[in-house]
Amino acid sequence: MEGGSSSKKRVVVIGGGVGGSFVAKSLQFFADIVLVDPKEYFEIPWAGLRAMVEPGMAERSVIDHVDYFTDGTVVCSPAVDIRDDAVSVADGKVIPYDYLVIATGHMESVPRTRTERIAQYQGEFEKIKSASSILIIGGGPTGVELAGEIVVDFPDKKVTLVHRGSRLLEFISPKASQKAFDWLTSRKVEVILGQSVDLGNTVNGIYRTSSGEAITADCHYLCIGKPIGSSWLRGTILKDSLDAQGRLKVDEHLTVEGHENIIAVGDITNIPEIKQGYLAIRHAEVAVKNLKTLMTGKSGGKMATYSPGYALALVSLGRKEGLAQFPYVTLIGCVPGMIKSGDLFVGKTRKQLGLKP
Repeated sequence: MEGGSSSKKRVVVIGGGVGGSFVAKSLQFFADIVLVDPKEYFEIPWAGLRAMVEPGMAERSVIDHVDYFTDGTVVCSPAVDIRDDAVSVADGKVIPYDYLVIATGHMESVPRTRTERIAQYQGEFEKIKSASSILIIGGGPTGVELAGEIVVDFPDKKVTLVHRGSRLLEFISPKASQKAFDWLTSRKVEVILGQSVDLGNTVNGIYRTSSGEAITADCHYLCIGKPIGSSWLRGTILKDSLDAQGRLKVDEHLTVEGHENIIAVGDITNIPEIKQGYLAIRHAEVAVKNLKTLMTGKSGGKMATYSPGYALALVSLGRKEGLAQFPYVTLIGCVPGMIKSGDLFVGKTRKQLGLKP
């Protein structure tokens, strides 16, 4: 591919999730930016569960890259290789770069176009609406929030949540976990802890847990962790920069170990913190500052540093309530719900992208 203006440095951003999209948007008038992403849109991830019970939410939370990234190039194809000066993508293009940003997060199979993604949410809504009983597998934030969305909008549904751990939301305190458990069970969610579900042993809507217990459900949702989107990097120049978990090793400037012109942001980094969207935005802010410093070439330019975020948790429980764990207090109910659960920060995120709320 031909580069842009010769006076601008070429920056390739791989990954159109939270971190990558914010980097591309913030640098688009400063450098010649190419955003590489298998899909044509950015999606506000913390709104996805609401979109399953309210498809109209997807109209605001699924945003074509070209709507916020107006002065750059979008290449809608997966990256397959990285060399010292260029990125290769699946459709055969070779894209040169001066600086590279890796923001591939977690692997997830989603449609290519915004129209298809919105239609997918409509389909999930119809499935939930028509089901009498729903099984949720996984008691992390995704499973708990999905259960909350369903029981608040469809209180007549029989919802069962199975979690292999000894408590829900294991990344937060036992006290906060218990509050979430009590909230769900008070709304007639059956919570089964210490067990898993063998999806390969399902017959006629009857699911079996690891202890042999039978659960009848019209549909199920698998809400467990997604793999890191880094397996493809093992065949590139970054193969020695991956840790044992497949995350890219970065320093305090978010520079990838061994590569001065490559930065990583978001969930793919080995920064010891909970992987959350608002932290990916913080990564992007640091990355943008450092890329500007590097591209201007000012001697003595000070690089911004990133410090791991605090272990905060803000879990929505339907439209009006939520669970919040701060350093010294845990809250549940309408107060944390006022912070997140109403709009799920969608309006705020759209404004950060330069769009109408």
